[in-house]
Amino acid sequence: MNPPAEGFGWLQIVRLGLVQASLGAVVVLTTSTLNRVMVVELALPALLPGLLVALHYAVQVVRPRLGHGADVGGRSTPWIVGGMLALALGGVGAALATAWMGSNRIGGIAAAVVAFALIGIGVGAAGTSLLVLMAKRVDASRRAAAATIVWMMMIVGFIVTAASAGALLDPYSPARLVAVTAGVALAAFVLTLVAMHRLEGAAGSLATAVTAGAPKPAFRVALAEVWAERAARQFTIFVFIAMLAYSAQDLILEPFAGSVFGFTPGASTQLSAVQHSGVLLGMVVVALAGSGWLGQQLRSLRVWTIGGCIASALALLGLTLGGLVGPGWPLKPNVFLLGAANGAFSIAAIASMMRLAGEGRGAREGVRMGLWGAAQATAFGLGGVLGTAASDVAHWLIVHPGTAYAAVFGLEALLFLASARLAAGIGCGPSTAASRAAQPARGLSYGAALEPRRSP
Repeated sequence: MNPPAEGFGWLQIVRLGLVQASLGAVVVLTTSTLNRVMVVELALPALLPGLLVALHYAVQVVRPRLGHGADVGGRSTPWIVGGMLALALGGVGAALATAWMGSNRIGGIAAAVVAFALIGIGVGAAGTSLLVLMAKRVDASRRAAAATIVWMMMIVGFIVTAASAGALLDPYSPARLVAVTAGVALAAFVLTLVAMHRLEGAAGSLATAVTAGAPKPAFRVALAEVWAERAARQFTIFVFIAMLAYSAQDLILEPFAGSVFGFTPGASTQLSAVQHSGVLLGMVVVALAGSGWLGQQLRSLRVWTIGGCIASALALLGLTLGGLVGPGWPLKPNVFLLGAANGAFSIAAIASMMRLAGEGRGAREGVRMGLWGAAQATAFGLGGVLGTAASDVAHWLIVHPGTAYAAVFGLEALLFLASARLAAGIGCGPSTAASRAAQPARGLSYGAALEPRRSP
């Protein structure tokens, strides 16, 4: 049996955060800046960038296959670096395609489809493998804090890129758009190379050496084995339902504030900042709790996941009442609480994901993480579409706008309550250890001896 890989310290966690920030820097340009250029400068239908962003989520259903590649290879670094390269090339390709749309709409759109598909594959490969590496190398006591650090650095990447790229893009020209995007993509890729340099170290090489002589399962076999694990299957459904509820309110919150409360575009944008401030607070609180700084009784990630879902449902019920009451409702505090609840449950869920990835049959962390990442991406892709569609249907059926929005927020609250119920049941079935004990030979045949068995 091989000794376990040494756990990452805070410096190594920050280096992973730099990779996540680099990933976010390229993504924010493709999902926001290019979106605006297509709609405003090129006067194209808003549906086009919406479909392209949905495409980049849709192709991420291949995440389990990408994770399986990291499992059989024994290393995450090649998949992280390769994914970032694909993302950078896709980002530059998307900028070139957008510039091309100005002179050749059909050719530009066709090129954009290819570029956004490449973006989705890059995000899937880098994001999945980064989480796998965290799951393997971050100690349990640091996982909530590590998840918070990495995701907050991604938000910083959003902010820095949006601010700097926004300044460099004025005055706008297609050539300037391509140059700025290429500069951001190159900087993100170089930063990823620097951050990942020798990060896995000898442990990664040892794992590669061990797996080189072990039989490799076919992807279908590995996926079927993971899906047969009760906890993995339950967590997949939980991630999908929770993230569907999380993303469904994104595109209707600002229109709700404008039509029911009379917020101006500037005021509704500030409301979004209030929500994200709450998200950051929720993340920090769970990070402190997970590290034991708020007391041992508050360390349970399961409690924070369930509690965050319930609190999100209550905050959405508050918005439901706000739709019925109207301008007298304390909208900003309500939205801040929604953000805090969302931040708490999401970080607790990510930290739980890191723990669950290492449970069950050995050398399947990548497939598990890929399965959950695919569920999240699918939910995010559907969330915006279903949220806005539900809003349109409600407005068609219900004359009063506030009541229509209240109906949609009420449905989202029910989704969060269903998520809490699913989270409460995860891990309540037969233990993984028992399942593996019942199949000792099969468990070892695919490299389960790579690392010590973990108790569930």
